[in-house]
Parts: sequence; C-alpha cells; structure tokens
Amino acid sequence: MVPGIRVPALRRRDGHHARVTYEELFFDLVYVFAVTQLSHHLLHHLGLLGVLQTLVLWFAVWLGWQYACWVSNWFDPQAPRIRGLLFTTMLLALLMSSSIPDAFGERAWVFAGAYATMQVGRTAFVLWEVGRGHALAPNFRRMLAWVLVSACFWLAGAAAEGNLRLGLWALAVACEYLSPMFGFAFPGLGRSHTREWTIEGGHLAERCQLFVIVALGETLLATGGVLSEAGNWNVDVVSAVLATFAGTLAMWWLYFGISSQDATDTITRSDDPGRIGAYFHYVHALLIAGIIATAVGNDLVMDAPEEGVSLPHAAMLVAGPLIYLLGSALYKRAVYGRVPRSHLLGAMLLVAMGPLLPFTHLLAAGWLTSVVVLLVGLIDTRTRHRLP
Repeated sequence: MVPGIRVPALRRRDGHHARVTYEELFFDLVYVFAVTQLSHHLLHHLGLLGVLQTLVLWFAVWLGWQYACWVSNWFDPQAPRIRGLLFTTMLLALLMSSSIPDAFGERAWVFAGAYATMQVGRTAFVLWEVGRGHALAPNFRRMLAWVLVSACFWLAGAAAEGNLRLGLWALAVACEYLSPMFGFAFPGLGRSHTREWTIEGGHLAERCQLFVIVALGETLLATGGVLSEAGNWNVDVVSAVLATFAGTLAMWWLYFGISSQDATDTITRSDDPGRIGAYFHYVHALLIAGIIATAVGNDLVMDAPEEGVSLPHAAMLVAGPLIYLLGSALYKRAVYGRVPRSHLLGAMLLVAMGPLLPFTHLLAAGWLTSVVVLLVGLIDTRTRHRLP
C-alpha cells in the first residue's frame, strides 16, 4: 500500500463465510420497530386504501434495509468510516420508521426526507469511498442516478396530498425496486451485470434469514402484548394464543426447518451469486410482507376471538398466509429449481376458504388458516425426508 493513499474499506475475502457483525445486528434492531409500525398501521387501516399505503411504506422500509445490506456485504462494517455510515443510516431509518403512522398525513416530509437522504447519502458516500477507478464505481454511479430519480418522486409526493401522494410514492418505489432487475441501466451510464456484483453469498443469505427472524419475532411480541393486556385469560383467549403461535411456528418451520441451510449452500456455490442474491431479495420482500399481514390477522384473532368475521377480516386472515406461501414457493424454486406442490395445495385451500370465513368467528378462522400452513409444513417435511 502506498503511504497517504486511502484504501476503500472493503471486506477481506479469504474464501471463508463472512460473518454478520455486531454492527449489522445492532442496525437490524431498528427494523423490529419498523415492522411493528407497519403492522399497526395496517391493523388500523384495513380498507383498500390502507392496504395500498402500507404496501408502499413496506417497500420503502425493505428497500432501505436491502440497499444497506448490499453495502455491508461489500464493505467492512467494523471499519470506522463504514461503521459511521451504518449508524447514520440507522438514525435516518429510525426517523423514517417513527413517522410511519402519519406518513400520509402531517409527517410526510419526515418520512420522505429521511428515506431519500438515507438512500442518496449512502450511495454517494460509497461512490466517494471506492473512488472513480474501482470496479464497483460504475455500478454505484448507476445506482446513484436511480436513487436520485426516486428521491424526486419521494419529495414531490410529500408536497402532494391524498391519492397523488400515493401514486408518486409508488413510482419512487418502482424506480428502486425494478431498476436492479435491469442492471440499473441508465441513459449515458450503461448497465451492470450480476456477475459484476461480487457478493459473499453466505453472508447475504444469513442477512435475509435474520430479517425473517426479526419479522417473526415481532409477530410473537405482538401476540404476547395482546395476551398481557387481556383481563380474563379464558378458554377463547388461550385458544387464540395457541392458534397464532401455531401459525407463527409453521412459518418458521417452512423457512428455517426445511430450506434455510440449502439456500445458503445454493447461493454460496453459484457461479453467479449476484443473480441469486438479487432474486433472494425480491422473494424476501414477499415473505416478510406475508409475515406482517399474518401478524395483523393474529391481532384481530387475539383482540376479539368470539367476534364474527367481517369481509376485511377474512381478506386479511387469508392474505397473510397466502402471500407467505407464495414467497416461500418462489424461494424454494430458487433453492431447489421447482415449486413445491404443497405450497400450491395450501394456496388453493386458503383461496377456497376465504368466502367461508365470514360464516365463522375469528377464533375458528385463526385456527383454520394456521392449520393450512401447518399442513404445508408437514407435507414439505415428509417430502424432504424422502429425498436421497
């Protein structure tokens, strides 16, 4: 190394699995709060507009975490400059998450400003960090171009109101979610190719798995919170706890008990880990959205287990497990090269069950949807055990 020359704080690649650092684990704690905020927002806005708003907010939360995850895969979070970047991003993510309940109200500027500053600032810093001649620089220049376009939509949306704000923010999300699919192709800057994304596959898989743990943990915290506030722990309340716990456990088993280690092996051994890594990120957005929606359904069951099921309740109780099974099916397609029939069976059962749920009460509906996910997990487990 030449004295006086600043070297980019890249991770040292020695052929071994790069561990997730304490800095990254600390950073992820903000997203426990973000997931809680999203589930509460959806719980109090169960109409179509509320669902669309929560979806846009969720993609912003996910994209903020996803882009940070890729940066900490390339760069060493224990290096002082990168640690400072990570903690600054953490503060901005905390401001963004705190404004979620009123993001479509008086705190639109806080949400949009914190998010845009986080995305643009981090990307610009990384581009400065690697320098103009580094192999990663062209990719980050294209990324910076797209997050700047996205930032314009975020800020324009904050200045607008009502459905116009929702539409502009949806366009902002689309810029950042779809542009990696096309290699961040941008006029005058060319496009990137996944083989240029020299990621450490095992680290990326583990980071995704930790976010799933965060989301599932928030679901359990919500169940415990409702139970602690229940005045009378009668049979219905205890049964509701068992139903929601069984569903959460089934989701954990479908992911960690069956395919998580195989997923790590798949991305680690791939000759194009960048492509698999990008696919993992797209799929995990669905998986965790399903967990958030399921947490809302659990809250409904826990709050009033003996109450009848309304149409919005039925839609939410079915949508959570259905989205999760869709995400799990796509995840296993990436890992095993095929979509499990058990997931298709579970999805069909949930769709068929939807019109019948309004004739039941919330406790029965909670058990029915949980049993479907448990059934899928059982079939998947038996299928995996039969494989050589």
